[in-house]
Amino acid sequence: MTGMPNAMFNQRLDQLPAYPFPRLAALLEGLEPGKTPLVMSIGEPQHEPPAMITEAMVKYASLWHKYPPGNGTPELRSAIKGWLDRRYNLPDGMIDRDAHILPVAGTREALYLIATCVIPQDQPGPKPKVLLPNPFYQVYCGAAVLNDAEMVPLAADPETDFLPDLDQIDIETLKACRLFFLCSPANPQGSVASRDYLERIIAMAQEHDFVLAMDECYADIYDREAPVGALEICAAQGRMDNVIVFHSLSKRSSAPGLRSGFVAGDPVIIKRFNALRSYCSATIPMPIMAASAELWADDAHASENRDLYRAKIDVAQEIFGNRFGFYRPPGGFFLWLDVGDDEAATKKIWVEAGVKVIPGSYLSITDADGNNPGKRFIRIALVHDLETTREGLRRIADALS
Repeated sequence: MTGMPNAMFNQRLDQLPAYPFPRLAALLEGLEPGKTPLVMSIGEPQHEPPAMITEAMVKYASLWHKYPPGNGTPELRSAIKGWLDRRYNLPDGMIDRDAHILPVAGTREALYLIATCVIPQDQPGPKPKVLLPNPFYQVYCGAAVLNDAEMVPLAADPETDFLPDLDQIDIETLKACRLFFLCSPANPQGSVASRDYLERIIAMAQEHDFVLAMDECYADIYDREAPVGALEICAAQGRMDNVIVFHSLSKRSSAPGLRSGFVAGDPVIIKRFNALRSYCSATIPMPIMAASAELWADDAHASENRDLYRAKIDVAQEIFGNRFGFYRPPGGFFLWLDVGDDEAATKKIWVEAGVKVIPGSYLSITDADGNNPGKRFIRIALVHDLETTREGLRRIADALS
């Protein structure tokens, strides 16, 4: 049986860079791990999920036979509103549970589909641009390319505190921008956008009429101070035009398999997004929505989860000190270590230590000048229990030394 001719496929698929994890498998193919294998390449939380998930699933098992509403249950939207109000100290009445909140089946799909919602098609003039940090969550790239937009990667390296340098964006790019992805706390570097930074980028979105898509999925995992959120800035300004935020229970509640998150913000965007998702998106099953509502209403488990990650950052600081550019990430649960040659270090760590990490260049893209801001780095996910993490980091340090 022969393969289908290329004419039968969306040709833009060929423009996508190789996805990081198959690329990592190819890099390590044929290499034997020197010790018992330990995977620290994937940001998949391994902490025990809260018992309330199972309890809610049992309690609401009778709801499995119901088609779930695409915009979530009122109870779930109310719980999300309550969390947003508490977490970001929002004023009463700013968030309406029905106009400003849209539950989604995990944020991966939502981050991709927002581009389909807001990037105009067959518009005269320059091709629409999608701006994104570099390194980035790969879904941002897919959202841009498969919607026939020009992807504009913005280096997020140590010289810019691992955030895009807003001063380096020229006015013509801003005029053609339709969508700007920003992640704070950032994956992979753990950087956090300051209040001043968010004020500025929100003002840019409103002045040049592009959508700012704030990926805040690591918002409840932080080291010292709770990261500022985009809706906090909107509250101070008294408007949330052009701004939407994405949140998930995957990291906050150690429940990536739940596939439960939400989008919130500009009600005009939310309404259009809901209309799009009615035609193409999976909805969250009713028992999972019930469990999700309980998780968003409970902050204690998120605090305990945060403490577990903080203890692992302590261990990492103890092991690496000031080597390999180590710093305490303000948010998230990744280490972003400067190892000089990311692929060589990844192979060395696998062969000598049996630990799987991911090269930084696999999470980045080479820009028009031939620069890849991830080339010097590796990403290490601190997702295992404390002792397993300690063992893995010791092995990595020994291999790199």
